[in-house]
Amino acid sequence: MGTTTDLSGRTVLVTGGTQGIGAVVARRFLEAGARVVVGGRRTPDTLPSGGGRTARFVSADIRDPSEAARLVEEAAAHLGRLDVLVNNAGGSPSAEAATVSPRFVARIVDLNLLAPFYVAQAANGVMQGREEGGSIVNIGSVAAHDPQPGTAAYTAAKAGLLALTRALALEWAPRVRVNHITTGLVRTEAAAGEYGEDGGAAVAGLIPMERMARPDDVADACLYLGGDRAAYVNGADLAVHGGGEVPARYVATRN
Repeated sequence: MGTTTDLSGRTVLVTGGTQGIGAVVARRFLEAGARVVVGGRRTPDTLPSGGGRTARFVSADIRDPSEAARLVEEAAAHLGRLDVLVNNAGGSPSAEAATVSPRFVARIVDLNLLAPFYVAQAANGVMQGREEGGSIVNIGSVAAHDPQPGTAAYTAAKAGLLALTRALALEWAPRVRVNHITTGLVRTEAAAGEYGEDGGAAVAGLIPMERMARPDDVADACLYLGGDRAAYVNGADLAVHGGGEVPARYVATRN
């Protein structure tokens, strides 16, 4: 899929940018002309590439505040500046709230709420020092609005990320814009096995757009929020979930 967005000269940091949605986000920014650094805990076999460029990789565990700050520092040093941060790293396996361990809960909150805060805080410190400022995009989840069984810790963390986005948007404007993307079900290779034997057809049937999101759908939203066309967009929650889910009561009456 091509892009008409021109981000030549822009610099971008994508956390969790070595695989899944993050890798596609990084590739789309590269295709749009940006220079990109991707962060992750493990060195990947391949790095995102596009537009004749390849992303640079910095290893960091962003659940550690000092590691998060180092990631931003090294990214800004590699790129010469920092225009856009995409806080993409996150996720959680399913876990029953009644029996889940405190250690599990802490790790999920660390990854999905505290880590984005740490990286955003460091990025803001760089961006506020530039006349052009910058843009921070937090990748959230529909779970923040519509919890599902087995996601209590993840839901709480993602709801916190949405509230955090709005709070930071108030504090860091006008120089730094902070926005949020609510993603629904995104069909990635890693997640394909979770959608059932039919490959997710039944799940897709419950989404008004009649398909799960593709990583490119999320990436395109990131391009918009990171670019000049969103220059007055701050504290927004952009829904990229195909309309959510058809209400269960409607489905029940149709069966």
